[in-house]
Amino acid sequence: MPQLAIERWAKTSGAPAEARVALVEEGPHGQLVGAVTAAARSAGARPGMRLTDARALDPGLVAVPADGAGDRALVERLARWASRWSPLVEVDGSDSLRLDVTGVAHLFGGEARLKRDIETRFAALGLTARVAVAATAGAAWGLARYATRQTDDGLEALAPLPVAALRLPPAVIRTLERLGLKTIGALAGVPRRSLARRFREADNPLDALDRMLGRLPEPLTAAPIDPPPRALLRLAEPVADPSAAAQALALLVPELVRQLEARRLGARRLVLAGYRVDGEVEVAAAACAIATREPGHLLRLLADKTDTLDPGFGFDAFALEASWAEPLDPAQDGLMGGPPPAIEVARLVDRLSVKLGADKVRRPVALASHVPERASGWRRGVEEDRPSPRSASAESPSPACGRGERPQRLLDVPEAIGVIYATPEGLPRRFVWRRGVHDVARAEGPERIAPEWWRERGTARLRDYYRVEDRQGRRFWIYREGLFGDGRGGDPVWYLHGLFG
Repeated sequence: MPQLAIERWAKTSGAPAEARVALVEEGPHGQLVGAVTAAARSAGARPGMRLTDARALDPGLVAVPADGAGDRALVERLARWASRWSPLVEVDGSDSLRLDVTGVAHLFGGEARLKRDIETRFAALGLTARVAVAATAGAAWGLARYATRQTDDGLEALAPLPVAALRLPPAVIRTLERLGLKTIGALAGVPRRSLARRFREADNPLDALDRMLGRLPEPLTAAPIDPPPRALLRLAEPVADPSAAAQALALLVPELVRQLEARRLGARRLVLAGYRVDGEVEVAAAACAIATREPGHLLRLLADKTDTLDPGFGFDAFALEASWAEPLDPAQDGLMGGPPPAIEVARLVDRLSVKLGADKVRRPVALASHVPERASGWRRGVEEDRPSPRSASAESPSPACGRGERPQRLLDVPEAIGVIYATPEGLPRRFVWRRGVHDVARAEGPERIAPEWWRERGTARLRDYYRVEDRQGRRFWIYREGLFGDGRGGDPVWYLHGLFG
């Protein structure tokens, strides 16, 4: 990813495309240019230049400190994301990845299609990627950086590449160039014994060439993936007592909490596993509405489930794992002492979900719709939070009337009512709902809500909502569906949709 640093900076800074910016880093004799925008490159700035030289060519060049740690963190996240193409992905420096695609290229239709898929997906992320597929990691490294086009990875294709493609130290590359050995093809024709006397064994360019050609091994080291926090308890002898699981849980929870604190994580799902001497594994699980590492709460969640573990001929080990964990920083207690109310509610949801079942405890969730009855739904209380984007109509109501107050109680299905009004488009004067007659004392509206044309048929009609109050002080939310002469059906129909108070 040759433009990783500047492309990441451009996405996070929000700078205009024409900005002349250079990312600089400290060098032995002053600041050096590490990466430049396209506009700065057009003005003469190049990576590797001294900042003073770049500003001599372009006095308007803006210098921004490079963020090597941020770039490295992005590459590590991309390594986990790149596991879609290979089970073995290695972070290679601060701007590249190496993937072992042995035996998996056919899943993508061959190496050529795999290469195009990688380039397309990186482009969708806004990152430039130069991709090369070769029989060895060294050949792929050199081709990705120095080849103008890839046809093969044999010596004939590698011969025109510069010796820098061997991934040697800069001092070794300068020495080879002074000797006239500027390409891999020229280096391959030199007797090995004559070069061995000039270079140390670790910097021998012929060894690097052998690694590129597969004559010497160069194994990949996969990017480390942090395992989930896990506490293990091994027993000296098998235990068949049904209470053993509860006693083991009391010992495992503090150890798991220590691991969660060290990694600044909170558990969302816990799994207690009991390993039996006959090879069977008994499992009990519980989930949390929000991330937590409070020992007492974690212990209570699984305490009632330990009785369901069948010891059989006896347990010889127990493990408690936070199979789903999220970042959790320390939080301050409320001003009156104790945890905030939101945490208490979440713990109550957790306990009810364990007692009654996860499917029996639900909570409301906002949905992407501006039609009132579609704007909310229900989900399990311990599911992962996935906020859905609201539609533009829901967040930005009609400027003609604005979004008004919503009723505390919304009917699942609007109920038809009979309405008397002075004029067809005027305010309602009286309506009948559930055999009760309500004379309107006050009315406010209309608030117009258009149909969702992308999910409804073309005959869907708009709604004009009114907030009305009858002579007894009861307030209702009613609407007229359709307009006279709108060509989408007969006369408008009135509905009651909600009640206030």
